[in-house]
Amino acid sequence: MDFANIIQTIALYALPVLFAITVHEAAHGYAARHFGDRTAAFLGRVTLNPVRHIDPIGTIAMPLFLYIATGGAFVFGYAKPVPVNFGQLRHPKRDMVWVALAGPASNLAMALVWGALLIVLDGVGVLVGLLPRGAALAVSRIEPWGFFIVMGLVVAGVVSDLWMRPLMGVTFHLLDFVLAPLQALIG
Repeated sequence: MDFANIIQTIALYALPVLFAITVHEAAHGYAARHFGDRTAAFLGRVTLNPVRHIDPIGTIAMPLFLYIATGGAFVFGYAKPVPVNFGQLRHPKRDMVWVALAGPASNLAMALVWGALLIVLDGVGVLVGLLPRGAALAVSRIEPWGFFIVMGLVVAGVVSDLWMRPLMGVTFHLLDFVLAPLQALIG
């Protein structure tokens, strides 16, 4: 495999996966903090900075080894788990479920958002179509760098304020609504 293909593969697969696992782990931390456990917050793990969630073996070595060993047919990895002290949760038995569900729920929410964007066309294409000619040309010139701009916004914390916190709020309300019947049964 040549160097250009490796870079393309990393851009197409590794960076989005890194973003997904970062949001997943941060969601566990946000949920734990919301329900009373500040362990992850004290350790700086309630963040969208991917560096804080990278496990050298699980995030880098294992996926790279599997990618090379299987020719890209099978890749698996994991992030450094966010520490949660379930004893610090206000209602440990109930709240630990919410903390555990927060990661997969964030992945589901991201999948829904990205899927919706695919259905309504490429977001940049829609934006270019709606903007006046001069602004549309400017946006189309920076389009190839869009993913890197988004990753920079994530690392800088802008995404957490304008996207992650509102998304987590909506996700928690949706989960409350969907799981309310189960919660009523358990009491």
